[in-house]
Amino acid sequence: MKPTLLVLAAGMGSRYGGVKQIDAVGQHGETLLDFGVYDAKQAGYGKVVFIIREDIEHDFRERLFDRIARNMDAEYVFQTKTSLLTDREVRDSVNRKKPWGTIHALLCARDVIDTPFTVINADDYYGRSAYMQLGEYLSKLSVDDTNHAMVGYMLENTMSKSGSVSRGICTVKDGKLTSMVENTKIEYTADGGIVSHMDYGDDVLTGKETVSMNFFGFTPKAFESFELYWSDFIRKNRFEEKKECLLPNAAGLMVQKGEGTIDVLTSQDKWFGMTYPEDKAIVMSEIKAKIDSGYYPEKLWEK
Repeated sequence: MKPTLLVLAAGMGSRYGGVKQIDAVGQHGETLLDFGVYDAKQAGYGKVVFIIREDIEHDFRERLFDRIARNMDAEYVFQTKTSLLTDREVRDSVNRKKPWGTIHALLCARDVIDTPFTVINADDYYGRSAYMQLGEYLSKLSVDDTNHAMVGYMLENTMSKSGSVSRGICTVKDGKLTSMVENTKIEYTADGGIVSHMDYGDDVLTGKETVSMNFFGFTPKAFESFELYWSDFIRKNRFEEKKECLLPNAAGLMVQKGEGTIDVLTSQDKWFGMTYPEDKAIVMSEIKAKIDSGYYPEKLWEK
């Protein structure tokens, strides 16, 4: 069974200052997502599903989707701030300005996912080996399997010099995830150290921690746990204007409750991505180097 690639592409891009999901970084107008989808196709994925906002649909099709769809089975779904909400929840969240986070996004795509699937962020570059590892793992699973997986990265390989990043800090035992907590503001200190600013205070980190980059592999069975997590979240937070329902926290709870296991695969690839405006030049340079080395063809797609 060929796995599906599920792309989280409905972000607001507030720190980047624009729609980074469709910003060109390649030599022929390719976006960072083009390279991720290309890597997934090379790794044997059979379909890609994008989760987007309604307001970017026209530009999304023009700058990315129509090109992808000519080269791979592809579709997209919308995530809005009222998706999946009851009438009462819509009324209670009237002041909400944006969608509800990554678990909410996944559930918006539930009806179009019928195979094991990999989740990725639209603005992150993961490296082809990660798709190969996770694709091979998922291809052996049935749709109702409770075994899942993720590709973990070393924190110091995922930091940005342009500002803070959000990462799920993982605890791993015997190759399996035992817990994961989303740290939403990790940054370098003035002396080159790394610190995570949490609600209770600052945690000093070594940089060697295993972190989640939202590169997960799930079977459709995981949606059952995520539905329960979402229901509890929206019940408690429907009046919140900014709080988000996050995938790393939900995945960690699924493991702790014994509803599924998550094998932690590892990648030594260096992450790069489009979090801040200053990151674009770095991404373009990294992509050019990979093209110059022959890792990617100069023109990614034939049509």
